[in-house]
Amino acid sequence: MSFTGKSFPSITVDAIDYLGDSLQINIFEKAVKEGKKVLLFWYPKDFTFVCPTELHAFQEAAAEFEKRNTILIGASCDTNEVHFAWLNTAKDNGGIEGVEYPILADTNRNLSSILGILDVQEVEHPEYGTLAQGSAVTYRATYLIDETGRVFHESVNDMPLGRNVKEYLRLIDAYAHVQKFGEVCPANWEEGKDAMNADRKGVADYLAKH
Repeated sequence: MSFTGKSFPSITVDAIDYLGDSLQINIFEKAVKEGKKVLLFWYPKDFTFVCPTELHAFQEAAAEFEKRNTILIGASCDTNEVHFAWLNTAKDNGGIEGVEYPILADTNRNLSSILGILDVQEVEHPEYGTLAQGSAVTYRATYLIDETGRVFHESVNDMPLGRNVKEYLRLIDAYAHVQKFGEVCPANWEEGKDAMNADRKGVADYLAKH
């Protein structure tokens, strides 16, 4: 099920911060109450391979997201205890020491199940009935949520494919432009480039110039 154009599910999930404090985070409520955009990114597992490169890449861009009034939140199905152990593992040993944004611990898989991003399928066993098949961890799903709790972007990568952090900054810039000016953003739009009015004349004028 796609959530683009809909409200993000109002579900409270356990989380932890880099100081080791246990948290309870409801993404929808956080966006609305704080009046901020949220970038929520899911990754398969702690202590793996592509995952730490992504968490560090988002941390390196944290100041750019902050400039755009956007909160960064990571998420997986690992426990808070495993998250904290990884947060205390040095980068040169495969860890995420230095990551400062909170990380959800969706251990009961309530939120990831609602979002439909788990690698899991039901299979029928002749003796034991319905069983789960698959890793039961999440794909690399990313959600951009606005200040009203509405999802304005979602994407899902297969597990071997790391994300491009700059693309999410571009999408946030584009959505902020739409919010501020009411114009729409054409293909390959970046901050400072021409946008256009969402009508026949607008697209004609844009295409005539480009």
